[in-house]
Amino acid sequence: MSQLKKVNWKSVFSLQSIIFTIIGVSFAVVGLQGFMVPNNFLDGGITGISILVKGFADVHISVLLIVFNLPFLIIGYSKIGQTFSLKALIAILLLAAGMYFIEIPIFTTDKVLIAVFGGFFIGMGIGFVIRGGGVIDGLEIIGYYTKKKSGFTAGEIILFLNTIIILGAAFKFGIETAMYSILVYFTAMKTSDYVVDGFEEYTALTIISKEHDLIKDLIVNNFGKAISVYKGERGYLPENFHLKYECDIIMTIVTRLEIHRIKEAVNEIDANAFFYIQSIKEVKGGVIKRKIGHE
Repeated sequence: MSQLKKVNWKSVFSLQSIIFTIIGVSFAVVGLQGFMVPNNFLDGGITGISILVKGFADVHISVLLIVFNLPFLIIGYSKIGQTFSLKALIAILLLAAGMYFIEIPIFTTDKVLIAVFGGFFIGMGIGFVIRGGGVIDGLEIIGYYTKKKSGFTAGEIILFLNTIIILGAAFKFGIETAMYSILVYFTAMKTSDYVVDGFEEYTALTIISKEHDLIKDLIVNNFGKAISVYKGERGYLPENFHLKYECDIIMTIVTRLEIHRIKEAVNEIDANAFFYIQSIKEVKGGVIKRKIGHE
């Protein structure tokens, strides 16, 4: 059995990790106390389970957050790493302490505003804590672990577990609250994605054009992007299947903010250029973008 790496204390107590974790926990406390908990709105995950159980038992939510997250922290410790588990434990303890010691008044009684802004603040909290290297919801850990034991992806497993939680909300708090909880969950999920990936989430842009040489020059020299080139053929249209032409298939890694500008510039060169775009989770190595300060 391979031994787990020892705790990287420098990473745990790095300034960036501490700042992101504190910011994330603060957002989560605002979302839970100011919007969700007083109205029994759930967002899925361990916080959703805690709010649901709180509706059945007179137990403070801070206690429930710790108790329900502990099994997942143990799994994370053995399956992911000690440093990650310690960061997650710190974030969860800070969240529980914030829920116990900090009192935030309810901001609104409008259910739509509660669902949207409650999900927004929770999503901001989850996202910032993830950027700090931890989590405030152990369900992410169980999704990662269980996908190795089944034929389902982590996202499918988490969605299934959250569906059970939402059904529990419908049983305890009513159908309307459960439907609003779905809105909370969707808002939180999308917000956390933006916080984690940022507006610079990387995307693979592939271009097929007869003017491939001009487009390569445009992307590299005008936009400062590195490219990869595949040798291929274009043509094979239904009306003219026998017609084919050799061409360079150009692929580059861009951000969401760059896609539109590059497409417009390429269209000026070849209005019939073919594009397709693929979302990617991670890039490493190579030249991704021009360094600041270099022209």
